[in-house]
Amino acid sequence: MKLPWLLIPLLILQFCGVDFSVAGSGNGGRWQIYLEKITKATQLYKPCSPYNCSCHLSVLNDDLRPFREGVSEELMADTLRRGVGTHYQIINGKLYREQNCMFPARCSGVEHFILQVIDKLPDVEMVVNVRDYPQVPGWVQPILPVLSFSKTADYQDIMYPAWTFWEGGPAVWPIYPTGLGRWDLMRDDLKKSAAQWPWKRKESRGFFRGSRTSPERDPLVLLSREAPDLVDAEYTKNQAWKSEKDTLGRPPAQEIPLVEHCQYKYLFNFRGVAASFRLKHLFLCGSLVFHVGEEWLEFFYPQLLPWVHYIPVKQDLSDLRELLQFVKENDDIAQEIAVRGQRFILDHLRMEDVSCYWERLLTEFGGLLKYKLQRKTNYNQVIHKHGRTEL
Repeated sequence: MKLPWLLIPLLILQFCGVDFSVAGSGNGGRWQIYLEKITKATQLYKPCSPYNCSCHLSVLNDDLRPFREGVSEELMADTLRRGVGTHYQIINGKLYREQNCMFPARCSGVEHFILQVIDKLPDVEMVVNVRDYPQVPGWVQPILPVLSFSKTADYQDIMYPAWTFWEGGPAVWPIYPTGLGRWDLMRDDLKKSAAQWPWKRKESRGFFRGSRTSPERDPLVLLSREAPDLVDAEYTKNQAWKSEKDTLGRPPAQEIPLVEHCQYKYLFNFRGVAASFRLKHLFLCGSLVFHVGEEWLEFFYPQLLPWVHYIPVKQDLSDLRELLQFVKENDDIAQEIAVRGQRFILDHLRMEDVSCYWERLLTEFGGLLKYKLQRKTNYNQVIHKHGRTEL
């Protein structure tokens, strides 16, 4: 039987190994690799319990593992001598702190949460680092028990929920003149904004406003100038701004309140000096978060999974244009990821989750101390302050 002549070239190509199964556009073809990543990630994902901050306890277990044989009085004294943080003591349900704190508003943000749960805590002392950067590189021996809000795999600090959940966050004049804080209030504001900007009303572009903390953000701003239909990204002025050179050759853009970010479908998160305080806010818009780089962590990051809750982007942004094109052409899938990301933050990063984590952290760490605390008489007692707001 003779074959129709039109089929002969197709059979030759098939014999040579050409696969037609993923040819085409839209939900196949060039996007197959991303679709497979999403399918695999969502199939493997198991949502965690919303009760008793259990979602984040694997992080706590990992951070405390080096100290499971106990923390000696000598190790704590060595940590204090190195001046890597602010020393606190909790004795008989009262909180005491050394005289000085490098960043008083940050210490106050930490103290707010400790005082909320202090009646449930054992006697314990700890060194809390309120600098941006972690303090215990992996090569330090013995490992020092230092609490820090953020770290990379190269550090062995014990992560705690950052002060910015209450106060001490970055001041963004004139929007948040005293600092970005009060996560409970911001959650409410962002939820209202998300309701005003449901997915179908959002603009199908990427959006970013922020200062030039590092040149890692440059490719996004340059892409915005080259392809404004894909991205609206501009640099704002910060305290270090001296000239237009600091905003990549253009005048600094105006700051945009976080609630106004919600009108865009795609929002970007970059590291700052360490982890960015922006990430948790972006999810609440119900927009799709593009998270650049996997290096820096806060205590709640590890349960946020690439392709399940956000789109991962290479640190050099070399895949960004393609990823933006992918989500534009696969809108339903993009929305599903955005909804899962928003749901995770709503369910697992409430103020009660932050307080719960502080309680579990200090209770378990207190159980590791192998000595009886002696109160330092020159320390001041920290008393709870009411009604503080930074928004």
